[in-house]
Amino acid sequence: MSAHPPTRPAASRDTTVSTEAAASRDTTVSTEAAASTEPAEVRRFWQALGLPGLVDVHTHFMPERVLRKVWAYFDALGPLTGGIEWPITYRQEEAERAALLRAFGVRAFTAMLYPHKPGMARWLNDWAAGFARRTPDCLHTSTLFPEPGAAAYVREAVEQGARVFKAHVQVGAYDPSDEALDACWGLLAEAGVPVVVHCGSGPAPGKHTGPEPVARVLARHPRLRLVVAHMGMPEYEDFVDLAERYREVRLDTTMAFTGFSERMAPFPRRALPRLAALGDRVLLGTDFPNIPYPYAHQLDALAGLGLGDDWLRAVCHDNAARLFGLPDAPEPAA
Repeated sequence: MSAHPPTRPAASRDTTVSTEAAASRDTTVSTEAAASTEPAEVRRFWQALGLPGLVDVHTHFMPERVLRKVWAYFDALGPLTGGIEWPITYRQEEAERAALLRAFGVRAFTAMLYPHKPGMARWLNDWAAGFARRTPDCLHTSTLFPEPGAAAYVREAVEQGARVFKAHVQVGAYDPSDEALDACWGLLAEAGVPVVVHCGSGPAPGKHTGPEPVARVLARHPRLRLVVAHMGMPEYEDFVDLAERYREVRLDTTMAFTGFSERMAPFPRRALPRLAALGDRVLLGTDFPNIPYPYAHQLDALAGLGLGDDWLRAVCHDNAARLFGLPDAPEPAA
């Protein structure tokens, strides 16, 4: 890749590189250049760590007409983008995008999809079930919305094998503690099915974003396996607080620490020791394909935190492998 230096083997990587330095990189690259060089770079990253591959808990696959509308929204700098220019790096067709993740060495990934109005969730779940059947390395993903019948279709999705749910508080513009979702959270907590929730106020705040609504959910359902998307950007420390308070709360790295996000919402350096201490509950997420830089840049940004190779191994593979019961998942540390 020409966007930034190739990832070096773990033994020689300078893990003292600051995220501020990462923020100064030119992370723009053509899709053609990325396609020709990036898979080898990504594979070098996880091979140097001695991993069997990566597990990415935050990738987007959805019906093509829906995804095209998402891309058009980013292109038009819609209000929820914060008015920030956001060129989509990976605009290939669905099969090509899945093949590219495999070329990167991603062992398992998700189909994060979400409704923005009532009546969408069930048919999105039907589509996602079909996608999971034809894409065995995708973790069967479902979604939900506060509406009559939500508990019924959530139960149905779980019975059909859904392994992870997506909730998008910002786009859906709903309160996650809405009573219409209470039975859903209870079902998912009882089933042990994780929920990736976009609940932080980045890149633009919503009426119900921020830590308080999610804290109300957790107070009622403390066993809910809630994965905070984007590390809770920009309310990082508030969501670290929740992860420290609730054992089943996890954080995904999606877009955090990258040059793009550091310019918009920098992660506070003072919180890095707390993040290191939560090393068993931080999961790799990227937002592929809807990212304005190459996939490898997310990995470089994580390495640049200087939290060590054990932390990187846990974040990039082991934590999610255990959470989802993947083959060869390592045993928890004693």
